[in-house]
Amino acid sequence: MRIVLQRVRHASVTVAGEVVGAIEKGLLALVAVERGDGKGEIEWCARKTAELRIFPDDDGRMNRDVRETGGDVLAVSQFTLAANIRKGRRPSFTNAASPEEGKALFDRFCGMLRSFDLTVPTGRFGAMMDVELVNEGPVTFVIERRGAPGA
Repeated sequence: MRIVLQRVRHASVTVAGEVVGAIEKGLLALVAVERGDGKGEIEWCARKTAELRIFPDDDGRMNRDVRETGGDVLAVSQFTLAANIRKGRRPSFTNAASPEEGKALFDRFCGMLRSFDLTVPTGRFGAMMDVELVNEGPVTFVIERRGAPGA
């Protein structure tokens, strides 16, 4: 599983001119589910997303997690993060989970985040989406947790 996590002032995702998910202060999580990912990867990544201390405390140090700031998490499925671009000029998506498995695990990831008492609007899985954000900082992290390929 691979996540690009961005601390945002606000973010939204639009499908065919309709805003389907939006947050004010919080995190934008662009999420790729890869072949071999399962419950362990989902739980680890959800916990890391919820508990990562990347928001400033009163002294300006990154000491607070998204829950401590009252922020939300906008989760957007982005299978292109699973691309392999080492060879040639065209990305290979063989590392990405199948659409059915990807959707199920993405939904589980969002459910896990909600179990941490977070509000988690989402994009629309498989749709062409426009994502808008103001990255605060900028603060951006990549979270990775690998499952067993083909498992």
